[in-house]
Amino acid sequence: MTSTEPHVRAPIGRVLPVGAMARRPLHIVERNALAYRRMWYVFVAGFAEPIFYLLSIGVGVGKLVGDLPGPGGVLVDYRHFVAPALLATAAMNGSIFDTTFNFFVKYKYMKTYDAILATPLSARDVAAGEVAWALLRGTVYSAVFLVTMVAFGLVSSWWALLAVPSAVLIGFAFAGAGLAATTFMRSFVDFDYVNLAMVPLFLFSATFFPLSRYPTALGLVVRATPLYQGVAIERALVLGHVDWSLIAHAAYLAALGFVGMRIAARRIGHLLQP
Repeated sequence: MTSTEPHVRAPIGRVLPVGAMARRPLHIVERNALAYRRMWYVFVAGFAEPIFYLLSIGVGVGKLVGDLPGPGGVLVDYRHFVAPALLATAAMNGSIFDTTFNFFVKYKYMKTYDAILATPLSARDVAAGEVAWALLRGTVYSAVFLVTMVAFGLVSSWWALLAVPSAVLIGFAFAGAGLAATTFMRSFVDFDYVNLAMVPLFLFSATFFPLSRYPTALGLVVRATPLYQGVAIERALVLGHVDWSLIAHAAYLAALGFVGMRIAARRIGHLLQP
């Protein structure tokens, strides 16, 4: 028996609804890209800052420090020791800025997300989109810095090809954690806590000195910090000392990113869709 029901063609974009839903966070990325296209100079500082650190500390101070033990205890000169850590720092800084200060301004003052959540996009899409945008920014910073390292002759192994994907993982961890933390902030005064966390992480995550130079108790604290995980991965890849311990560092960063993004999605939904 032939059906008399009219044939209705599925609208374009809904033939694969799962894929369409997966693409929805990209609208947040597109929105941010359009908003920043006239503020290209904001990104220049992100490119220049780690390079300045490399030139001033890695090259300048390095002549006074001498060789230090790298991964596996192999002695390396100070420039080779510091450069991979600054690569990890570039990924951290590039990701944390958009998911803290910029996110808070759009949420608290510009009311951007009130308008976004009036569309089919959900709080989860907002969280995923903001993290994706932060990852894009952090990845660009890291890639440019890696090219600079190659130009300075600071890359010792072909394993460094994995340095940028590893930087994406570092950025994911900090983007998720930063976004989750920002949803609990009430005013710009609370951002003093962000600086209070970021500066010690930058200085004391085995960035400039090996763990052997720290007191035992402080060394244990450093091992538990997220930036140290990224520094350990990047230093091992760039210097060519790869072992199974890198999996534990990567798992730590991935877990931090996923937990942070999940908390952020719930908090955004609670704050904007009570």
